Amino acid sequence: MIKLLALDLDGTLLNSRGEISAENIEAIQKAEQSGVLVTIATGRRFRDALPVAYQLKLNAPVICHNGALLKYAETLETVAVSILANETVREILRVGREYGGDALLSADPIGKGVLLYDTVSDENVPLQKYIAWSKRLHGAEAEEAVHHVKNLQDIVADYETVHVSFSGACAAMVDLEAVLQDELKDSANILTTVYPSLDFTLIDILPPDASKGIGVEKLALLNNLTAENVMAMGDNFNDLEMLEYAGTPVVMGNAAPELLENPKYRQTLSNDESGVALAIEKFILGA
Repeated sequence: MIKLLALDLDGTLLNSRGEISAENIEAIQKAEQSGVLVTIATGRRFRDALPVAYQLKLNAPVICHNGALLKYAETLETVAVSILANETVREILRVGREYGGDALLSADPIGKGVLLYDTVSDENVPLQKYIAWSKRLHGAEAEEAVHHVKNLQDIVADYETVHVSFSGACAAMVDLEAVLQDELKDSANILTTVYPSLDFTLIDILPPDASKGIGVEKLALLNNLTAENVMAMGDNFNDLEMLEYAGTPVVMGNAAPELLENPKYRQTLSNDESGVALAIEKFILGA
């Protein structure tokens, strides 16, 4: 029996306009009323996931930073967190700068989180848009949520870093990812999310014991559940580990082709067709 539902956000629960459909909200509420724990498992930073968590009034902690942090939205209670070693962060920043990457550093796992950056290249329009979006999202809290610093290397020791990310055009990010994999080896977990139609790639660098799969497993164990009690839904490669862990893995109709071709995964409609609601009705509520 499914007792824990883990939902990816972008491309899964959220439609292409960044909204949650009324059908998805209603289905999630029905799942919770039937005794299921519902969480979002997202690559987003905790603070960036908060508006969705507040809207849904989730009955479980949020799994964010691709599984590095489990934290309740309402109380800010930290359930579990993994931290990158300072020397690893410095190495990440060094390699990124050498290959022209613009780094974002996510810290403050005890509070709501802070996003730190130093340089943003003129051609990295997606990153410019993301920083502007993040500031708009947090409104009155923008100053404490997003900090521009002179040099990230200089402030590493002042923060507990949960994750570092780079983003940019697909071709450039392929080269950077290859070097990071070679340089970092077992000191970090590197997860890549690719959007070919946008020519945009996001590289998330996390503590070695962090992934969405590990985050979902931690939450399951805390509630005395096994993988067979878990249903996970996603659409991209950073969802792979939680899909592999879950007893009921479901991929969206808009998922990456490699995920849709995997015979082990159940399928539902796209994120613009309330695919989450359909999967809940089918696999949890038995409609």
